[in-house]
Amino acid sequence: MKRTYILAIVGVIGIVTFILAVVVMLINNKEIYTMSGMVMNVNGESFTIRDENNLIYTINNKEKLDIAAGDNILIEYTGLIDNTNSVQDIKVVDYKQTDEETSSSGIPKSWLDNGIFSKYYNLAYDKLQKMSLEEKIGQVILARYPDSNAIDDLKKYKLSGFLFFEKDFKDKEKSEVQNMIKNLQTNSSIPLLTAVDEEGGKVVRVSSNPKLVAEKFKSPKELYDKGGFTEIKNDTINKSNVLKELGINLNLAPVVDVATTDTAYMYPRTLGLDAKETSKYAKTVIEASKGTGVSYSLKHFPGYGNAEDTHSNITKIDDSYTDIVNNFYPPFEAGIESGAEAIIVNHNIYENIDKDNPASLSAITHNILRNDLKFTGVIITDNLDMGALQNIDDSTIKAVLAGNDIIITTDYAGSFNAIKNAINGNTLSLNTINKMTFKVLAWKYSKGLMYENQK
Repeated sequence: MKRTYILAIVGVIGIVTFILAVVVMLINNKEIYTMSGMVMNVNGESFTIRDENNLIYTINNKEKLDIAAGDNILIEYTGLIDNTNSVQDIKVVDYKQTDEETSSSGIPKSWLDNGIFSKYYNLAYDKLQKMSLEEKIGQVILARYPDSNAIDDLKKYKLSGFLFFEKDFKDKEKSEVQNMIKNLQTNSSIPLLTAVDEEGGKVVRVSSNPKLVAEKFKSPKELYDKGGFTEIKNDTINKSNVLKELGINLNLAPVVDVATTDTAYMYPRTLGLDAKETSKYAKTVIEASKGTGVSYSLKHFPGYGNAEDTHSNITKIDDSYTDIVNNFYPPFEAGIESGAEAIIVNHNIYENIDKDNPASLSAITHNILRNDLKFTGVIITDNLDMGALQNIDDSTIKAVLAGNDIIITTDYAGSFNAIKNAINGNTLSLNTINKMTFKVLAWKYSKGLMYENQK
């Protein structure tokens, strides 16, 4: 009898506790919260907003708010923001138009982050005011170098730069490469980013040509096995000198993915060691690159790990978020702390970050990079024309709305026109492109490019 009485009391306590928890949850969900920001995009079902902290959210527009792309608004809402959801299902109870706050120099305060390029922000903003819409759009596109009509397309689309591949250097003498790049720079109204993937080992663009480099650059693992991080440091300096002499100012390396299984697709391109050693690798390369005239870009955020190849298909990674934080992020964090200027985001889907979108098109992923990892440099997509995105419509606009600063693409005409049409059709805010261009210009000023060849 006594035991039954105790069980009854325990049962009542459990029920009361559950009811209280539900009541608290309901009260919390009815609490009114506020968010201010700039509307990046509006469609019939949702709108995308970049808030005062530069975080990007897509919100259900069930209330059919009378807003447009480019509006600055303050919304009051109930419900809770869930940073793991690609679309926020909150209820907007009120909203109003607001004026964008600016600094004394006119720069929107939401653009000011005290970041890696911040001392060049005034120069970048002044330049931005003098640019046409076409020039602004072009500055967010890093185009794969075409087989023909490069100069004509450069002038037409005002491209930010070119990404060169092995075929572009094949059988060329050093002077031919220098003249090719010099000719491009001369014909560009804004100095160009000239980029390659010169990782060493499996991926070599320049050093595949023995006329340019006597021996192919070694892979990270080969360098490490030969002489540890000292060898990696020396290789970075040597590689940078070779690239700079040719006129190349951006190397899309190092690969700081942590792949420890030799059957993994990315393994031959990595250090092949754990997160701790790969973090030292990232730090070594970024620090060694400083002052060489060549920028380096960490890749492929959030981390390829032991995933398959996304050049031909989308790979889903189901590692727990704890494992991603502990094993994928550290090399990127080490590179950021060492002054990394750029990070490339891959096309994998991370089930425990954003199950709905590839990382390159995921605002959740970019929010993590900006907010959690405190990255203030330039975020670049992997090539949008890779097979992983072939079945995704409007990948260019989705990449813009996710928070990238530069889009790598082979179909640069398609990306240029998609952005221009979206702006002219009032489905994408000009302010969004302005902010992207502003970041790119600040980077170019920091690299010393913007003091040369300006027209």
